[in-house]
Amino acid sequence: MALPAASRAAETLDTVAKSADEWVKLRVETTRLETAWREERTLVEAMVATLNERATAAEEQRELVRARTAKDREELDGLRAKIEAETADLDVFESRLKDLTARLIAMRPALPPRLSDALEMSYRSLANNALPPGERMQFAMTVLNRCTQFDRTVTVGEDVVAAETGAGAKSLETIYWGLSHGYAVDRTGGQAWIGAPSGGVWRWEASPEAFDGIVQLIAIASDKHDPEMVTVPARVARSISAEAGN
Repeated sequence: MALPAASRAAETLDTVAKSADEWVKLRVETTRLETAWREERTLVEAMVATLNERATAAEEQRELVRARTAKDREELDGLRAKIEAETADLDVFESRLKDLTARLIAMRPALPPRLSDALEMSYRSLANNALPPGERMQFAMTVLNRCTQFDRTVTVGEDVVAAETGAGAKSLETIYWGLSHGYAVDRTGGQAWIGAPSGGVWRWEASPEAFDGIVQLIAIASDKHDPEMVTVPARVARSISAEAGN
């Protein structure tokens, strides 16, 4: 009966030895892992510290740059606001300039023929929709200034006009009293006309009874006759330059 007991004791010792051996291996592996972890942790902590230092330095650099560029940003914001305001003003200016251009073009048919012909190039330029605002303004001012100048003077000369409806144009002696009215005579035919803006256009109406007075008026204005009182028909009409300026 002693053999089985000895055999069980031997098996127990083997089991204990195996358990001890497993424990030793486990302990060795645990120790290795703990050592490796400590090394890795030290490395990670060093990397974290380095990254924190870099982040702090970057933050300080950003604040420094922000402080240095604060004035530039303020000036840039001011410049941006100024550009926006000037852009809005320019839009208003262009809108008003287009309105002025349309009104100047619309009033051309009511201008005295001599003035309308003299402004041909300016009006042709104003009709170009692609004209830059600066150039458009120059041509518009040219038209306004010429109209103002013409309205303040008595203009004598010869014009090729169609004084009668349906008749061809012919050369007539003319004299204009500003923009309000004018006179024309055909010495050969003994005919005379009075012209004035009516219904948005310049119209000539026959006035044969005024022939002698208009001829004398032209002579006085041309320094070919001594000044004296001359009676001729006249019409009081609103100045075209005033209409364009409203």
